[in-house]
Amino acid sequence: MLVSLNWIKDFVNVPNISPKEFGQKFTLSVAEVEEVLVANEIFTKIKVAKILSIKKHPEAEKLNLVTFQCGATEKETKEVVCGATNVRVGLKVPYAGLGLLLPNGMLLEAKKIRGILSEGMLCSAEELGMTSSIDGLLELAEDAIVGSSLSDHLKMGSDIILNIDNKSLTHRPDLWGYFGMAREVASVFNTPLKNPYDVTWENKLKELFSSEVSPIKPVVDRDSAGLTYLGLSIKNVSVTESPDWLKNRLQSVGIRSINSIVDISNYVMIELGMPLHIFDLNKINNKKIHVKKLTEPTKFITLDEVERELVPGDTVIADDKEVLVLAGIMGGLSSSVTNETKDIFIEVANWHAASVRRTSVRLGLRSDSSQRYEKSLDSALCYKTLLRTLDLVKNFNPNCKVIGKVEGDGIDFHQTKNPLKIKTSVERIEKYLGTSIGEERVLSIFKALDFKIEKIQDETFKLELTVPSYRCTKDIEFEADLIEEIGRMIGFDNISPVSPLTDIKPVKLSLVKQLHRKTQDFFVNRTKSIEVITYPLVGEKLLQDASWHNLNEPLRLFNPLSAETDRMRPSLVPSLVNLIGLNAKTYSAFKFFEIGRNYLPDSKNFNLEKNQLGVVYFSKSGSDEHKFMDLVNDIEEYLKFVNVNFDFSYEVNDKFPNKVIPETWKGRHPFEYINIRIMGKVCGAITTLHPILMKDLKIKGNASICIIDLSEFEDKNLKYKHAYKSIPKFQSSLFDFTIKVDQTVFANQILNVLNKIKRKELISHRLLDIYNMSETEKTITLRSTFFDGEKTLTGEVIKELENLVINSLKDAGFNLK
Repeated sequence: MLVSLNWIKDFVNVPNISPKEFGQKFTLSVAEVEEVLVANEIFTKIKVAKILSIKKHPEAEKLNLVTFQCGATEKETKEVVCGATNVRVGLKVPYAGLGLLLPNGMLLEAKKIRGILSEGMLCSAEELGMTSSIDGLLELAEDAIVGSSLSDHLKMGSDIILNIDNKSLTHRPDLWGYFGMAREVASVFNTPLKNPYDVTWENKLKELFSSEVSPIKPVVDRDSAGLTYLGLSIKNVSVTESPDWLKNRLQSVGIRSINSIVDISNYVMIELGMPLHIFDLNKINNKKIHVKKLTEPTKFITLDEVERELVPGDTVIADDKEVLVLAGIMGGLSSSVTNETKDIFIEVANWHAASVRRTSVRLGLRSDSSQRYEKSLDSALCYKTLLRTLDLVKNFNPNCKVIGKVEGDGIDFHQTKNPLKIKTSVERIEKYLGTSIGEERVLSIFKALDFKIEKIQDETFKLELTVPSYRCTKDIEFEADLIEEIGRMIGFDNISPVSPLTDIKPVKLSLVKQLHRKTQDFFVNRTKSIEVITYPLVGEKLLQDASWHNLNEPLRLFNPLSAETDRMRPSLVPSLVNLIGLNAKTYSAFKFFEIGRNYLPDSKNFNLEKNQLGVVYFSKSGSDEHKFMDLVNDIEEYLKFVNVNFDFSYEVNDKFPNKVIPETWKGRHPFEYINIRIMGKVCGAITTLHPILMKDLKIKGNASICIIDLSEFEDKNLKYKHAYKSIPKFQSSLFDFTIKVDQTVFANQILNVLNKIKRKELISHRLLDIYNMSETEKTITLRSTFFDGEKTLTGEVIKELENLVINSLKDAGFNLK
């Protein structure tokens, strides 16, 4: 947002400080000033010139050699090459000398044009960044003083322009107008605010109302987005070119001049912050104005001459035949003001912010009006805006006449009828800000910010403040906001930083967080895995690519940012499978895990959120190509580490299926798949990804994945056992062996037999590999570890332990291959 200090000076005396200092102070107290610019400074260096003679360029038919006077006497002359069509003797035009950088970015340097040196140039309006209906040189008035600066002639003194970050004003709709900005400047620099829009001004304009019947009486449907709608009809108006001062004001904030009536509407919007629209009164069919919601699709051509597709529910302003205005966004071409307009209808309205925002986003159409309306404007400002518009129209058209008086509907002055009152005290403000301010300073700040102050009898709250209506729409809500007002005005940079006087105590982690921390520690430290975080929002394509059975249609978003993030994920599996594909393009092997949420529909609570643990082991080739058994062993160690009862041999059925990784999933391996039962519930599974799915996803390699539903036990009070042992002094011995069994036998059944052997030297048994010999038989390779912490194991003892393992398995029906 561009803010002109010259414009601000209409309402407040700006202190005599440097522009940079002004911008810094404004940033600290009000809103972020991104840049401080000096405007119109170039016009002080551009002179008024009078053309004395013209002759044809000897080398170019369309160019002229123009001699002109640029000083107080006719002796001060220069010659330039000029191709303008309107050049003539006696014409007064702007002259820019060598070395100047024009507003259009052109740097004037000494150079020859078709062999003749040009001493600068005579300027057009476009080259000066101005607007004009004349094609060619900017023609100045006959009374322009030759040799004077263009700035003096056009009364365009240099101006300081503040470029303010719009995001810092989102919560302050009152600052989207210059009068609101001036109020803040007055408060920040402790200088009086000049209010030209007082009761005397208002009563003077009311005298212009007539006893005639107003030709238009607007009607506002209560189900529309309309909050307030005011209108006033005026006849005998002339649409002309705006005076220079008005065009210059609009130009300083980046708005192009169009004509006197349209410029007035833009000027008032910038000045007061409330948008308005002016119709050609005679283009309103049957003089009917109806604010309503559309009930059927409608095509509408806006002022920018683009046809828009409106949908049922959009609020519009219409007459008896057609739509005239898209409420809060842009007017229509059919009822717009033209040079032939004689009678006008001024509309000032306020609209529901969300409705304007929704329609604006859908159409991809953001205007100066919509930007302000979607900030939530104050309906109480509508009447003042209408009178200010009438004020300027009357100044430009002394013979115009008001038909009737202000007519309105849907009047919503709830902010003034039921003002917001908040209690506080000087003591409480000083306590929260941590500095001494004083009652006089606090009250003066609130008064400058237009808060009404009343002292009350209360032990805690000594003051009751009435919040101005323009600060209640989106900004001030409770006492903390009042304290912030004082803080920003005295300057947060003036408050000495002090450490909070509070006790710092350790926080006991919740049971859920304790389990998550232990999970992270285990997989990072023991398995050297990398923790990843994937988005809980996924798209239908990601789920389909992973061949996941549940597309989670009930948990789709109504307004997704993209098709790739239009629903909540039903499982971690598709996200992890997608991540395998991405990393397999770069790495030959990796391990990663994630603790993330999945979301499922729920009839009672709308949705059910659960925490899942996902672990992935991947390898392309080499000795570590097969990762399934490594993952099984690490998951077994993890479950022991967190001290939960678990079982790997449990077989699921139709009554109690495995919902974490269903047996019907295309990515489930037919043999390398294990159900995990924890604390009596099937809440996990380990599987190698099926080669067909890997082929479909174009992933080369072998990937195994484990999913555990942590929500089934994360809130349980798991007692962790810490057993500390000294580093072994003696060496252990490993014994690998292979068992031949039927396909129906689980590896865990063999491990259960081994774990029942009562010998202290047998410290662990683990699974190494499973090989499918046929559809009915397979081999299982295991490893037993022998160790004695007190002495070295002899060959005889090792042989004895090996025979004990083999015989125990043989007695249980498991024979060596």
